[in-house]
Amino acid sequence: MHTGGFAKWTERFEDERERRHAQGDPDWGQGATLHPAVWASIQRFQVGEDGDGANLVGKADLAGDADYAQAVRLFVAEEQNHARLLARLLAAGGVPTLTGHWSDTVFVRLRRLMGLRLELLVLMIAEVVALRYYRVVRDGAPDALTSDVAGRILSDEQRHVPFHCERLHASLAELPRPVRHLVMVLWRLLLLAVSLVVAADHGSGLSRLGIRRLRFMADVMASADAVVFAVLAPRPDAWSSMR
Repeated sequence: MHTGGFAKWTERFEDERERRHAQGDPDWGQGATLHPAVWASIQRFQVGEDGDGANLVGKADLAGDADYAQAVRLFVAEEQNHARLLARLLAAGGVPTLTGHWSDTVFVRLRRLMGLRLELLVLMIAEVVALRYYRVVRDGAPDALTSDVAGRILSDEQRHVPFHCERLHASLAELPRPVRHLVMVLWRLLLLAVSLVVAADHGSGLSRLGIRRLRFMADVMASADAVVFAVLAPRPDAWSSMR
């Protein structure tokens, strides 16, 4: 499969790594004070960000594009940094991390059963939900530390989604046009189901951050338009509505 062009993504990830190193960590000493429902929500998202990414990296290696495989490794490193930031945030609030959560277990097992194309489609569900979630936390958190951490993660997620979209565009281009469109219709339906589960599971925390369950779901589904366009017919302004 031809997946040229991913050298630019490696450069972007490396540039961001250098910028992150120069910026340094947030000031953990300022502490964080959140409602217990918000802490519980962040605990569950921290579990979802954690993991070594070995399965995805292995599939990327088999795809036969060294630039893409290196970009995936850098993507995984950013996800691991998200888990670290959230763990430090929890510690700053005196809240422990979780050893696991059923939602993360389901996602991981589902993704591992699939090839790279389907794994990325499932991964994109989590990434799109995360875009809206971290924006809610950034804008609704009552303390500076939580807002800072969420803003840093959100900035990364805004690069992750178009990165995966570009790879999916190349992958789905091998399929007949009606099949490509059917895949994205099914993807939307899965996104709707997952957003419903997240809204139900995190509803109390979301409410404390200033957004109701139905509004959260509606915002997630609205952001799906940019993803579908980027996968089926990429355009330069696809991400302006997701920032």
